[in-house]
Amino acid sequence: MAALFGLLAGASPVFALHAVAPHHRHHPLRHVRRVLWNPLFRPSHDSLLRQNEEIDRLALPRIVDDEQLAELKASHELVPIEESESLRIERGLDPSRRYCRPWARDFVQDLSEVYYDRFHDQIQLNSAVRTVKVQKKLRRRNRNAAPAEGETASSHLAGITVDLQRRGLTKEQIRFVEYYLFYLRALGLVEPEEERRHWCFHIMVSDHYEEWRQTQTLFPAHPTEEIAASGSASQ
Repeated sequence: MAALFGLLAGASPVFALHAVAPHHRHHPLRHVRRVLWNPLFRPSHDSLLRQNEEIDRLALPRIVDDEQLAELKASHELVPIEESESLRIERGLDPSRRYCRPWARDFVQDLSEVYYDRFHDQIQLNSAVRTVKVQKKLRRRNRNAAPAEGETASSHLAGITVDLQRRGLTKEQIRFVEYYLFYLRALGLVEPEEERRHWCFHIMVSDHYEEWRQTQTLFPAHPTEEIAASGSASQ
């Protein structure tokens, strides 16, 4: 773990600029900055399969429309995600879709609190539950979005997935979140991806997180806090 954090801490962006000969007049379009995209959790077909396998294991429905969404809210199978001192919600996110499964909400709460303790800043929720209808609309605008049907359908449709803002975070903040997710993924509790188009952390949360979370009351400190702290010390 410490070795991995050391590698993450040593990583740095790579920039490539087109050289402009001294006798040429400068033109802004001739300078193209290219940032090396090297996330710890690269999106993949296999990851989408794993996310859908978890949905099937839990026998959860892919939510078709607003009527089915309302039924799941009324039965408290989906619970609201609310802003707090440590969490803000993207203003454009429809209030009707600021919902998820209870264990996914607990995950967001835990991560946001640990993040706030470290950086004294809020982390941002960009997306939570979606319906098939919403996903199809998104797919028409963004061909990189997961499909609304099939074995690689978006796991947002089951309410077990959230997107957290990655754009605008510092290198240290990104590493912190990656390290936190790496630990939970090793335990089989989350399946994360780092999406490039929208620069977010797409995180599917297993219901096993709820059981694991209860065991953490036996410890004086959250295990991932201790890992992150040791990683910070090694930078």
